[in-house]
Amino acid sequence: MNEPVNQPNTAPDGAPDNPLTGHDYDGIQEYDNPLPGWWKWLFIASILFGPPYFFFYHNGAEGRSVSDRYERNLAANLKLQFDELGDLKADRAAVIKYTYEPDWLKSGKAVFKTHCVSCHGKDGGGVIGPNLTDEAYKNIRDIGDILKVLQNGANAGAMPAWKNRLSTPEIVLVSSYVASLRGTTPSTEPKEPEGRSIPPWPGPPAEEESKTADAPEANGEATAAALDTETSNSESAGE
Repeated sequence: MNEPVNQPNTAPDGAPDNPLTGHDYDGIQEYDNPLPGWWKWLFIASILFGPPYFFFYHNGAEGRSVSDRYERNLAANLKLQFDELGDLKADRAAVIKYTYEPDWLKSGKAVFKTHCVSCHGKDGGGVIGPNLTDEAYKNIRDIGDILKVLQNGANAGAMPAWKNRLSTPEIVLVSSYVASLRGTTPSTEPKEPEGRSIPPWPGPPAEEESKTADAPEANGEATAAALDTETSNSESAGE
């Protein structure tokens, strides 16, 4: 009768002296090989590192979490952009102007993503707050009213006042971004319209048209100056 192969706690000739674990998997056994020392110490170090890391970054202390640092860096970046605006006045004309400037709408969108998505949805389709993408408005009759609602709040505090929480550029640009959401299609199912339909927003300001109108005159002046220079050079050459 043949002796059984790979008996528990026995090793064939030439095998390491490590004892077998005693586990048998379909006749296959394994040696009890310890983990490498560096592996054990790495595991221990991870355990020791975990609690201080958790309590430092996740104990609720303001300014330590990843999201807090992101918002702080975002605010710093927005401040650099807002410096380009100079002394911006929060009025209807400013809201209209920046509604038609895509580069500045990106800054308004960043403010919206930070402060407004919990109530109005990431695309303005509405959650707790109303849908900002349709043609119906509850507290808005004119584009300038968006600015007033943001500054002073509405619906007995359901819409909070932001004039003491956001800077003037932030309020103007996010107002313009909210205006730009009108007529867009949210990625999620929007809320039903609330309020009543109002007239369309005003078109872009006439600044660009006036600049274009001034261009021929400027070109004419430049052409006249060039002709004068050419005439003067010709006279000098004749002499």
